[in-house]
Amino acid sequence: MTEPNAWVRMTQHDPGHSAAYIQRFRNLAAQGKDLVGEARLVDAMLPRGARVLDAGCGPGRIGGFLAEAGHDVVGVDVDPELIAAAEEDHPGPRWLVGDLAELDLPAVGVGEPFDVIVCAGNVMTFLDPSTRTTVLRRMRDHLASDGRAAIGFGAGRGYSFEDFLADASTAGWEPDLLLSTWDLRPFSADSDFMVAILRPA
Repeated sequence: MTEPNAWVRMTQHDPGHSAAYIQRFRNLAAQGKDLVGEARLVDAMLPRGARVLDAGCGPGRIGGFLAEAGHDVVGVDVDPELIAAAEEDHPGPRWLVGDLAELDLPAVGVGEPFDVIVCAGNVMTFLDPSTRTTVLRRMRDHLASDGRAAIGFGAGRGYSFEDFLADASTAGWEPDLLLSTWDLRPFSADSDFMVAILRPA
């Protein structure tokens, strides 16, 4: 059993946290806010009908968009409330409750590798530090040999970009492209957000 991540500890401390998070994004969607910038970048990387793993999918906003765009999507999140919301709001993809540090999709009948893995929403910063490299390695194990990962998170959340890139290298990844936003602005030394497009080393 791995160490519980920060999201799990947060929901244990505040049982209403997940419901509030779900409602927040439903409210933003109802207001017409753009909630799928990450998904548009991922969609641009893929041919129609590609296989996508939404790692830390939350209530499904990214995976749901990609499924509507014609991709075969599997979403995994540790929070059952978020998965239930994804199933309700975005039917179509396969939504699974699971800890990314223990990711083993062939064990639940999902054996085919993925063309892209997307990990957005600061998911990496919620991981327990002891599991970061494990999660990155397990993601790599689920990727097609010519696939890529798109991982984004902000600075000042206890996981430096330098440490992340070092962990990614240890887990068998190398950077294809580093951006400072999901809308393709270049990464620089003073960027306060990173989107790392990674490929297997």
